[in-house]
Amino acid sequence: MLLETDSDPARWRLLALLATAELFGMALWLAGSAAAPQLAGAWSLTGSQIAWLTNAVQLGFVVGTACSALLNLADTIPSRRLFTIAAVCGALVNVPLAFTDRYGVALLSRFAVGVCLAGVYPPAMKMAATWFRARRGLAVGTIVGALTVGKAAPYLAQAIPGATVFHIAIGASISALFAALLVFAMYRDGPYAFPARPFSWLLVRDVMANRRYRLALGGYLGHMAELYSFWTWIATFVAASEAARVMRANTTDAPAWIVGVVSFGVIAVGGIGCIWGGLVADRIGRERLVIRAMMISGVCALLIGVAFGRSWWLLAPIALTWGFFVIADSAQFSVMVTESVAPNAVGTALMLQVSIGFLLTTITIQVVPMIARGIGWAWAFPVLALGPLLGILSIRRLQVERAH
Repeated sequence: MLLETDSDPARWRLLALLATAELFGMALWLAGSAAAPQLAGAWSLTGSQIAWLTNAVQLGFVVGTACSALLNLADTIPSRRLFTIAAVCGALVNVPLAFTDRYGVALLSRFAVGVCLAGVYPPAMKMAATWFRARRGLAVGTIVGALTVGKAAPYLAQAIPGATVFHIAIGASISALFAALLVFAMYRDGPYAFPARPFSWLLVRDVMANRRYRLALGGYLGHMAELYSFWTWIATFVAASEAARVMRANTTDAPAWIVGVVSFGVIAVGGIGCIWGGLVADRIGRERLVIRAMMISGVCALLIGVAFGRSWWLLAPIALTWGFFVIADSAQFSVMVTESVAPNAVGTALMLQVSIGFLLTTITIQVVPMIARGIGWAWAFPVLALGPLLGILSIRRLQVERAH
């Protein structure tokens, strides 16, 4: 068990500040997915085209983090400055989504948002880590929990009667501007700040040469193979389940807002899961926590099809449990990274980690609707259990590595 050694009295206030900024800043991420039902109706989009509203952000994020890693931006530019610039730019490039009537423009806007968010997500984790050492799992877990709720926020906006694509998109941009203002005006690095370093083309190579880093990355990739497919398609699954329930029971539809609220809740509950995961990881160890979380989320992926088309009282608990555990371990992979590489390479290592992870999601996001077209939504999710399984195998090897 780790002993509490963090002592700076400002640490909790700065963590709350960062969590708030991350919550508002990451509202940009799923704005396109939340607006997808309205865009699909207006533009007659196919399932694949709807998926690309999310995939465009993923690809943009991959490009942004890859460029940042290669150029060492997260280790050469102060995190406060990088976060502020990125959040402002993200808010601006998101605005076209509110006004365009062209699918191509929407995709380009979503891609640009992803590029900008590369300067919002990883730097926030690095900033939180400068204030905590003994409780770093909780600190980074809080940041990831906040961004989880932030990503879910557009779905809550979708549930508001009369909400349009304009409201969802502009609301997300205003949120990101607020996040930039918070960090610019009120943030400062903590006592465990990571030293800056001169630019080096070889830094990425040096990071990848670290075996512990590669094993932590392997676990993260298993986690990511499941996470974003779940987040992207759970709202569609819930809506399809409700339609099947109505047909089976020959009853009336539940109020339309229920799907939006449940979709928000399933993603947002992960915010609590992240904080829980941080607390438990600091107590029992990061590897043990992520193995347990991946086991439970994998089981949920296998079981949720049983609840398809049935009562909300059966579907909602399984979906909420999955939403809790699917993200509860996420921050701990990043903490493993901060503890496995040299201090002056932490920013680049985090950028590289998320870049590879999000590149993988662009593939797995497309897999779920392909399966749904073939055998139906009821059994579209079990394949995602492969991600946690492979992730567990990698983290078990990391446990052995650390033991020696």
